[in-house]
Amino acid sequence: MPAAYLPERRFVRVSGPDAEPFLQNLITTDLPALAAGEARPGALLTPQGKILFDFTVWRDGDALVLETDVSQQDALLRRLTMYKLRAPVEIALLQDEGTTVTWGEHADEAGPADLRFTKAGIRLVRRPGPISVETPVGDYDALRIEAGVAVSGADFALQDAFPHDVLMDLNCGLSFRKGCYVGQEVVSRMQHRGTARRRLAIIRSDSDLPATGTPITAGGKPVGALGTVSGNAALAIVRIDRIGAALAAGVPLIAGDLPVTASLPDWSGLAFPAGDDEADA
Repeated sequence: MPAAYLPERRFVRVSGPDAEPFLQNLITTDLPALAAGEARPGALLTPQGKILFDFTVWRDGDALVLETDVSQQDALLRRLTMYKLRAPVEIALLQDEGTTVTWGEHADEAGPADLRFTKAGIRLVRRPGPISVETPVGDYDALRIEAGVAVSGADFALQDAFPHDVLMDLNCGLSFRKGCYVGQEVVSRMQHRGTARRRLAIIRSDSDLPATGTPITAGGKPVGALGTVSGNAALAIVRIDRIGAALAAGVPLIAGDLPVTASLPDWSGLAFPAGDDEADA
C-alpha cells in the first residue's frame, strides 16, 4: 500500500443548513450525486467558463470539504464568502496542513476514494494530515500520469483552461444536468457543439523527457506543452485536432529534441480525430 504526503494541499469546510445548495449553485460538481466515502473533482469557473479554482470535494457528515492548493485557499475562501451573502452557511479553513494519499488494493478505508483515479481502475484514498513514517512512499506524480489526472500549476494555469481540457466532463467533475452555476453556459455549449479541441494526453518517450513547459511540436507547429514529468512519461494538454492530423500524415511528435508518442487515457473513451491542424485555437 504505497502512499505520498502532499504538503501543499489545504482544506475549506462549508457547513450549515444550506451548505449543499449554496455550493451546488456555484461549482461544477453535481453534489446530490456525491456519495459518502468518495471524493469528486470540481471547479469554480470564471463567467467565461475557465477554471478559476480547482479542488476535490467530499462529505464530512452534513458538511462539505474542498481540498485545494495552498496557493488558492485564501482566494477561494474570499470568493465563497463573497457569494455567501446571508445564506445560513459557515465557511472556514481547516487547521490540517497537507494531504496523505494511499493507493492500491488495500488502500486505507479512513478517507474518501478519489473518483478521478477510480475511473482509471486505481483505488486512491485521500485524508488530511501527514503520512505515517512506517508507510512506504510511492511516486504520486507517476501515478497521476498513468491515471490521466491533471492538477493546476503543474499541468495547466488557472484562468487558462476549460474543464473539458482536463477531462472534467468525463471524470465526474462537471455536470450537464443540474441547474445554472458560474460559467455553465459556456461549458454546456462546448459539450453540445463538440468544440473541445484541447484535451489531456499522456506523453511517452524512450528517454527521460525534458522539463515541464517544454513545447510539443508536429512538423514544427505547436500542439501543446509538457506538464507533469516523471522519467519518460508526462502529462500535457494538447490540441487533439492537430495531433490527429499529424498522425494521419505520419508526421512525428517532438518534445524538445526527443520523439514522443501521445495517447489519450483509455478510460476517457476519446480518440485523436483526423482534424485540421489549421483550425482556430
